[in-house]
Amino acid sequence: MKRYRLDPLIYKTKSDSQKFGGHWFRGKNCNFIPSKKHFKDNNFFDKYILEGFKPNKPFITKKQNILAFGSCFATEISSYLANKNYSIFNKKYSTDAHIIRYGEGMANTFTVLEQLLWAFENKNIEKNTWYYSPEEQERTDQDIRMQTLNLLNQIDVFIVTVGLSEVWYNKKNNQVFWKAIPANQFEENKHGFRLSSVEENSKNLDSIYSVIKKHRPDASIIFTLSPIPLMATFRPQSCITANSVSKSILRVSLDNIISKYKKNEDIYYFPSYEITKDYFADPFMDDNRHIKKECILKIMKVFEDNYCC
Repeated sequence: MKRYRLDPLIYKTKSDSQKFGGHWFRGKNCNFIPSKKHFKDNNFFDKYILEGFKPNKPFITKKQNILAFGSCFATEISSYLANKNYSIFNKKYSTDAHIIRYGEGMANTFTVLEQLLWAFENKNIEKNTWYYSPEEQERTDQDIRMQTLNLLNQIDVFIVTVGLSEVWYNKKNNQVFWKAIPANQFEENKHGFRLSSVEENSKNLDSIYSVIKKHRPDASIIFTLSPIPLMATFRPQSCITANSVSKSILRVSLDNIISKYKKNEDIYYFPSYEITKDYFADPFMDDNRHIKKECILKIMKVFEDNYCC
């Protein structure tokens, strides 16, 4: 059989020229990894990170009420938007709602979904799992629920940041703890630890989207993956490798939900994780967890330029 030599594929931009093998069919959606020279391009974020996720046009206005909650990165989002005079519901908002007071401590998808179902649909909550700090169990009474419901019914834009797929849970009913189990409450036959799956998190994210749209049909939802790594893992492996697994599970789950509803114009993904991981050479402080202020400002400037009017 006669073989034909195909010319290499030359990928040219204003800042660089890259050569790739021309033997393979690449389809109509072939997007190449940027070279280091491309990082200086004015359209770097649009072309190499936001491609496929950028809204058709910015849609968040300063008249809309915004709530960011989930992982601790939600605090950075809230602070930035508040400083830019957006109507962000943060800890300055007078309420006892846990989703405001402790919203940055609800980093797994189980807890986020539980808060929404409890507030919107009065889901029965098993006591002894709502701990923000080891000293005190948080209230589950109707007064707090109604304050949470009143808050949620005012929100136009929900920004949900997820960060953990490792969870502590009650073995008897599978209810997941907000964070971990207080040492003085731990019972080996009752409490356990596990790594939640892509299937579980995909289902939770789908339900989060659905319950918000059921009760706030005109609201928009932005999902993002927290770039802040694990402080520690409870799996028998290094924290660095466990963090890669934990973030990968959540990132695949987010991709599942965004792909499922890609035709809808009320659900978005903001790649804060990818910007942190792949754009900055050294984004973290000395603790190797918290992001440097200048990096946060850059991440949020990308968000503001593309999602905010």
